[in-house]
Amino acid sequence: MTAFSSTNSSASSQRIQSLLLRLGRNSDMILAVLLILIIAMLIVPMPEWLLDTLLVVNIASSAIILLSSLYTEEPLQFSIFPSLLLITTLFRLSLDVAATKLILGTGHAGQVIDAFGKFVLGGNYIVGIIAFLILVVVQFVVITNGAGRVAEVAARFTLDAMPGKQMAIDADLNAGLITEGDARERRKKIGQEADFYGAMDGASKFVRGDAIAAILIIIINIVGGFALGLGKGGDVMSVLQTYTLLTVGEGLVSQIPALMISTATGLLVTRAGSGRALSHDFFGQLLGNVRPLAIVSGLLFFLSLLPGFPRIQIFLLAVVVGGMAYNLHRKEQMNNQQNIQAAANASIPAALTGPEMVMPLLSVEAIELELGSGLVPLALTEEGGDLADRVGGVRKQIALELGIILPTVRIRDNLQLRPNQYQIKIKGAAVASHELSLNSVLALDSGIVRREMQGTPTIEPALGTPALWIPRALKEQAELSGYITVDPATVLVTHLTEVIKRYSDELLTRQETQKLIEHVRKTDEAAVNELIPNVLTLGQVQKVLQGLLRERVGVRDLVTILETLADYAPRTTDMDSLTEFARASLSRQICRQHLDEEGMLRAITLSPALEQELRGAVQPTATGQMLAIDPQLAQAMLKSISEQVENAAEQGYSPVLLCSGQIRLPLKRLIERSHPTLPLIAYTEVAPGIEVEALGAVEVTLSMAAA
Repeated sequence: MTAFSSTNSSASSQRIQSLLLRLGRNSDMILAVLLILIIAMLIVPMPEWLLDTLLVVNIASSAIILLSSLYTEEPLQFSIFPSLLLITTLFRLSLDVAATKLILGTGHAGQVIDAFGKFVLGGNYIVGIIAFLILVVVQFVVITNGAGRVAEVAARFTLDAMPGKQMAIDADLNAGLITEGDARERRKKIGQEADFYGAMDGASKFVRGDAIAAILIIIINIVGGFALGLGKGGDVMSVLQTYTLLTVGEGLVSQIPALMISTATGLLVTRAGSGRALSHDFFGQLLGNVRPLAIVSGLLFFLSLLPGFPRIQIFLLAVVVGGMAYNLHRKEQMNNQQNIQAAANASIPAALTGPEMVMPLLSVEAIELELGSGLVPLALTEEGGDLADRVGGVRKQIALELGIILPTVRIRDNLQLRPNQYQIKIKGAAVASHELSLNSVLALDSGIVRREMQGTPTIEPALGTPALWIPRALKEQAELSGYITVDPATVLVTHLTEVIKRYSDELLTRQETQKLIEHVRKTDEAAVNELIPNVLTLGQVQKVLQGLLRERVGVRDLVTILETLADYAPRTTDMDSLTEFARASLSRQICRQHLDEEGMLRAITLSPALEQELRGAVQPTATGQMLAIDPQLAQAMLKSISEQVENAAEQGYSPVLLCSGQIRLPLKRLIERSHPTLPLIAYTEVAPGIEVEALGAVEVTLSMAAA
């Protein structure tokens, strides 16, 4: 018998699952049929038992919508709400019409409405009318009106903030913090937010109209029922009480779900997008501060001492609030002690027990990121820090852009630094440092700032441009004003990325070069075997790759580089010449990274006389080719280059300097201290099909040089 029951239960479960799968595959037809049935309810008479069932369905579905909005972490997770709001409003109005026909036609409207009329209202129609009017006023004047206004403002602010958010996405994409796919998803999300709030602005009008319709329906039912009852010869008071109780009961049955839907609307449009459920934010933010709880506890205790107040209730409430404040204070003290202990443990070195234990101290980390005590939470996952994951993203970005594998970035705390200071070390030497403000965001001028913000002036460490630290609460306001806002962790990671790119040639060791060569050998063994070790050694290949990286030319296309070296290395072993040959083979890559938005290569050039002068001044030295020119000529040339670069910047361009291949590298070595970020490209490195626009020419006359 047990086995038979188990078999029947299993078969029933399978049939239910099969039915649910079929319904899921035909959900579009089911929704279309439901909409047609809702419209049919406006015309076809409905029996009382069916009306009772649909009224209960209306209450249950409204409760589901309200609770779903409560657990929604961000509005876009409930993006169907505007359409759902229209469907529920139409369903509720259809029930109102069906109930009205029953009330006026038969004097009965089912058990649900009768229960609300008698049990909920106590059989008193005057109380029912007052309760119904209060409910309608609360819904229409307070919740619905407020939610509609919030949706309207949110839609307008979302549209106004779209340019700033788009620029912030472009900035993260250019900094390598996100991929093209991530940027595409963020842009899509911004568009969906604008569509959602715009739809909510319009959908809130449905709820407002539903509240007005409810008032008209109750008036029509009372007046019409009273007239019909008197026409049948009924007693005036009996008729008035009967139809009023039924009408008010029907109104309450309809308006309670409407109130839940309106509340859900308000919850959705007032969410700030914290990424967590409303309940978590509600208790975390309202009851997460010790001082307000302690002050309220003292105030309640004082009120309990005043005559006329209910002392027992107020005193018990004061004890509860005071206990919450005490527990929260103890929890904060324990967390602070744990953080201090963790920092102390991290700063204490391991005990040395013998001479062999000294050897680990001799190793030097390739890249180190040291944090002050105030920045340690950025690296602690239990406190919401994701610095380690972000650094992992930097390694991926460097691999894609420069084609090298970075060594592990060691993240440590350093109590000798200022609390908000961090320091970046390359091979044990500090090369960059900056300070962050964890409770603020960095606001960068996007060039279209409509209103100046007040904040703490600072410098964006990666770009060296002026910026402001502003409170996090003003982030949305800053974006609406045209600023690009960046959180402190992103500032640090962007700076780290820029430092790594600047010193990438030093990070490419022979061991890392060997790993790159072995990776190429797996797919193109011929390119490697032809070159190494018969023509060039591993160290010579490393020097060429370092020369490319020094000017931020990626070596990801290592096969092309090795084949080029194999072609030219038999003719010369000069590393500078081989590096220039490799650059020429990567012309498309070099040009592509300097094209502007219009696909144009904006450049400044050297005058023919100056180029001829420099070509004759190239001299080979032990460290490579150099320009042996008069210091006054060099100073005048650098001044002219600065003027041309500034003129191009005023036009909104970031130019390159075009020159002949014979002087490109010596000229780069001459000007790299005064213009470290100015790219120098040889004419032979301009790929076919690339359009070049000359913005100006560097000219130096003898009189200028003499001056």
